[in-house]
Amino acid sequence: MIRLFAALAIPPEIGGALQARQTGIEGARWRPLEALHVTLRFYGDVREDMARDLDAELTTIAQRPFEIALAGAGAFQDGQDIHAVWAGVAESEPLRRLAGACESAARRAGLTPDRRNYKPHVTLAYLKRPDPSQVAAWIQANNLLRSPPIWVDRFTLFSSVLAKDGSYYIAEAEYPLG
Repeated sequence: MIRLFAALAIPPEIGGALQARQTGIEGARWRPLEALHVTLRFYGDVREDMARDLDAELTTIAQRPFEIALAGAGAFQDGQDIHAVWAGVAESEPLRRLAGACESAARRAGLTPDRRNYKPHVTLAYLKRPDPSQVAAWIQANNLLRSPPIWVDRFTLFSSVLAKDGSYYIAEAEYPLG
């Protein structure tokens, strides 16, 4: 089994600006630059044969390159249950189409459909029982976040390896757009 997801890597110049915002929440596990990405579809644990089928399906995605921009900040869950803070992504129809194409590729490869609503974001930190007032202050300080346009001309299939200090990602395949 291999744990997989399709995503857009964040360029280093944008990632560096995001890293400057990684402060102010005690106990936060801030994500390193190489882990910053916009997930298109999380596939989870996939058998090796299905991973090959998924790769073949992802190569068939035909879409023109496009731009996205980061906009806003937020958190997943409320109160003591908050488990992550993130930078948002401005609404983008081409991004939604690409995420939908990654979902369709998964279904054609025989993977279980994802029932969650797609919420594009860049996870900046994982949290465990944080002080809600610190999270609220972080969101307030970062909710006007805006990035320059990010050119998207490819997406990547990553594997995720769980380690004691968090997960790290390996680029398994890259798929150009255009």
